[in-house]
Amino acid sequence: MNTPVQKTLAIVCGGGPAPGINSVISAITIEAKKSGWEVYGVYDGFMNLGKGEKLVVSLTIDMVSRIYLEGGSILRISRFNPTRSEESLRNVVDTLIELGVTHLVTIGGDDTAYSAACVADYAKNNLGLTISFVHVPKTIDNDLPLPEGIPTFGFESARSTGTDIVSNLMVDAMTTGRWYIGVAMGRMAGHLSLGIGKSSGATLTIIPEEFPPGEKIPLSLLADIITGSIVKRIASGRHYGVAVVAEGLIERVRDEDLEAACAECDEHGHIRYAEIKFSDVLKKTLLANLESLGITMTIQNKDVGYEVRCAPPNAFDIEYTRNLGYAAVEFLKNDGTNAMITIQNNRIVPISFEDIMDPVTKKTHVRMVNTGSIQYRIAREYMIRLEKRDFEPGIEFEKLAVAAKLSPDEFRKRFQYVTNY
Repeated sequence: MNTPVQKTLAIVCGGGPAPGINSVISAITIEAKKSGWEVYGVYDGFMNLGKGEKLVVSLTIDMVSRIYLEGGSILRISRFNPTRSEESLRNVVDTLIELGVTHLVTIGGDDTAYSAACVADYAKNNLGLTISFVHVPKTIDNDLPLPEGIPTFGFESARSTGTDIVSNLMVDAMTTGRWYIGVAMGRMAGHLSLGIGKSSGATLTIIPEEFPPGEKIPLSLLADIITGSIVKRIASGRHYGVAVVAEGLIERVRDEDLEAACAECDEHGHIRYAEIKFSDVLKKTLLANLESLGITMTIQNKDVGYEVRCAPPNAFDIEYTRNLGYAAVEFLKNDGTNAMITIQNNRIVPISFEDIMDPVTKKTHVRMVNTGSIQYRIAREYMIRLEKRDFEPGIEFEKLAVAAKLSPDEFRKRFQYVTNY
């Protein structure tokens, strides 16, 4: 009689932190252990595996039963990219095999998903061994290619925490009579910025999707959009406000306008936005704009990012991540592999990597904000920013010109173009 092969599952967390990681780890561990599987938690993403080091912990139900309430990751996290060299990739595969790993669950974004696919392919093509794997999509950026309306886990908690921060800034702005520029995380897409801006009632929000795809924009355009909002507020008797700006706009701004800021790249070749100090550059440009108009205004800048990544998950993300963790193990138990797990219409729906992978970049497609959606249209309606109707002749238009300390013709020539975005 053949003895059943012991199934061993490894959990790897990659990319940046997001609320709910521990909840996924908890759900995966509990469900796998209930099925008699061994479960290893791998420390520091793929980094130690890539060096051939077995820095892991054998997880038990007792160890993870209450961690779903906590932010951060008990396994820590890293952006180490094992696909950058064959040696690293081989070390990952060899180390997993030495640990007896038969199944792999990765928790992360598009880069972590791609790394997992490469690990499985290397094991199969070079060693003839199968490591079944499933990916749990995680990012506060909400930009993985899930169906519209389905968030990536961590987004809702990050949005909630960011909303608290920006709401406090709104009160401070009103109390002190100043403006804030809040730059919110989001590598390429504006989901988090728009979510925070809309939920906090920020004066305006600017996201990359408002501008033509692939087109570089002058930094002065962003400054003029914010200046127009400031002028419109002054005209209504309010000398304060908060502008939420998506950090992904960094990639859209002309290089020369960023004053040759020295930006480092991470393991996957992405710009380290924190090194650019985008909010400083934008603040400097905005102050120069206001000075040219003779408007005196105190401007403070605030990066809204790291505070939201390791916040405790809210109730939505706790439930969501427990569902995802359970679904990931059920998928593997049913001999599934090579997919990203999702919950759609109360059903577990695995999405094959072939269906979401860009054939050129070999990475997953990026989900951008749909500016034609009702969510965006309503958000835009509640912003205070210059619109085409503001330039119709009449007393309101005259008030705007007076607030900007320009003649009506000068004001029209100077600012009307921003209404094209």
